[in-house]
Amino acid sequence: MKPEVEELMPRLLPVEPRGDDEDDEDYRSNEPPRNPQEYLRHVQREASLCPEVVVAQIDPKKLKKNQSVNVSLTGCRAAPQGFSPSLRWQQQQVSNFSEVRQSVAKHRQHWRAQFLDDNVVMPKPDDEDGWKRFCLGENVYLDTSPSEGDTVSPGLDYVKMGFPPFLSIVSKLSQSTVSAVLEYLINWFEERDFVPQLGRWLYALLACLEKPLLPEAHSLIRQLARRCSAVRADLENKDDERLSALNLMICIVARYFEQNDLADKE
Repeated sequence: MKPEVEELMPRLLPVEPRGDDEDDEDYRSNEPPRNPQEYLRHVQREASLCPEVVVAQIDPKKLKKNQSVNVSLTGCRAAPQGFSPSLRWQQQQVSNFSEVRQSVAKHRQHWRAQFLDDNVVMPKPDDEDGWKRFCLGENVYLDTSPSEGDTVSPGLDYVKMGFPPFLSIVSKLSQSTVSAVLEYLINWFEERDFVPQLGRWLYALLACLEKPLLPEAHSLIRQLARRCSAVRADLENKDDERLSALNLMICIVARYFEQNDLADKE
């Protein structure tokens, strides 16, 4: 070992210094040490060959764009008069959602082992555009009107209409992928309107989101609840078909995931 290193790191085990007449080849061989002294000398030599400074080779492309997590404490926008659900309704939805989560957890291993149909090609976890197309369908993602054939049999062409969140699909998602897809869809929702395909996938992903939540997941679901409250505040009619789904998303985030400051008060 180098003298300056020896001064900072005194020997813990006595090692006899190597004589000048001893050959370095004795310590370069791949043969196992024959005694404790040879073993300690092998360790000494390996340590002396290590560089003093090591620089890690990091690929910036593999790092996430947003490393910091900012959890906003801003609450939801108040619902227009008569648009918010009753406390009893919220409690019933939490109970139903809890049962769904238990069922998903119970049967996850079974569905994970099932093979998907040939037409179901799941995107890679980091393929944001691919997941938006997969979940929402090309008609919604590209904002194109359905063709005449789509309106006749809309459930057949999942590429255009979006794949439903079947258990055989969501059960194959890891927790990191669940969070990633949730982030993709919520970011899409920030700039667009609420659609049924979005609601189905948000509900399914929340049902797969395991507790305790990571800080990133806390931030995401709060962002979702605030966005739902903003869309709800702009509704003009209590008969709007989006109202029930928006109330449900806010209820799940606030009541089930215990973000109580976002809850609708009766």
